Amino acid sequence: MKVVDLSKQNTVLNKFVSELRDVNVQGDSMRFRRNVERIGEIMAYEISRELDYCETSVETPLGCSRQSVPSDSVVLATILRAGLPLHTGFHNIFDEAENAFVSAYRRYTDEAHFDVQIEYLASPRLDGKALMLVDTMLATGSSAYLGYRALLTKGAPSKVILAAVIASEYAVDYVREHFPEDTILYCAAVDPLLNEHSYIVPGLGDAGDLCFGQKE
Repeated sequence: MKVVDLSKQNTVLNKFVSELRDVNVQGDSMRFRRNVERIGEIMAYEISRELDYCETSVETPLGCSRQSVPSDSVVLATILRAGLPLHTGFHNIFDEAENAFVSAYRRYTDEAHFDVQIEYLASPRLDGKALMLVDTMLATGSSAYLGYRALLTKGAPSKVILAAVIASEYAVDYVREHFPEDTILYCAAVDPLLNEHSYIVPGLGDAGDLCFGQKE
């Protein structure tokens, strides 16, 4: 499995990630969502290198130009609800992509234990297409995996690319173990720890709440 940690590069992406983490900035939910969206746009550009390309001819006012353009049919999938701003950023770049949505939530049996539940799936057929499954946080990896398994009921994609703003090292290992060997994982940052509630440390807190307000 190929893992790309974009924080290893000195780019403006790191500024947007640092603002997501900053408790002094997090109170501005509109800025938080916009930063996640901008990170999605940057990650989509980087991930575009993983696609197949073909040459096409474009007529200009003065002649003809040969261009290399993506030839993959892309399906953008996300986990509701925290993944929506990241999905928007990707869709701004892959603006002709089809879209899929999966609901996954933690159902707690007590304060420290939970099961991930899938309740909703809306997806086009995936056969022969490049599936990009994007979610803001990849904490344990179990939500992404169950979402992926649900999506496979719609067919077999030709490529599987995961993207997360912040992943834990535990989740990276989980993806490596459970997803196909040729899966590609892009992260804006990889953090070392999970706490007793399976939140990423240092992380940034609950991305869904920071985007859309607290839930009961």
